Amino acid sequence: MATKKKTFSSKPASGSMTPWLGIAFIIILLDQLTKITVSKLFVYGEEKVVTSFFNLVLAYNRGAAFSFLANEGGWQRHFFTAIGVGAALYILYLLKRHSGQRLFCWALALILGGAIGNVIDRVVYGHVIDFLDFHWKGFGHFPAFNIADTAICIGAALFVLDELRRVNK
Repeated sequence: MATKKKTFSSKPASGSMTPWLGIAFIIILLDQLTKITVSKLFVYGEEKVVTSFFNLVLAYNRGAAFSFLANEGGWQRHFFTAIGVGAALYILYLLKRHSGQRLFCWALALILGGAIGNVIDRVVYGHVIDFLDFHWKGFGHFPAFNIADTAICIGAALFVLDELRRVNK
């Protein structure tokens, strides 16, 4: 009786979520390592000038993007944590259903990693740690952000690009 030989491929099966979860994990790891490093090296509000347009600074964000709702009574911590957890669960569902769509899943994996990175901060510290501070002469400072925020923004841009490509087909 003949048996089929098992072959192993470096290319993931079209239904595999593993590569996308790996990307999300790398984002979470980079995000948390950079936040821990900055928290150990800086005191709150401390700034280090790196270039004429970029500083490192230790800032805390108790709200959402651009410190939206940051000055509320504390309920926003739980609200934004719940949104992050809900988004992560929905993204996992989408990754399972569409794991073969590369650009779409890249976008989802980046957003997932960023969302979980910021949820970890909210749960552990009660706020999100930000440290990347870009500014331009006379125009002031862009709100400080972190690796998780960067991943979310890149993921959102890839999501839009994927949708534009889909519409143009």
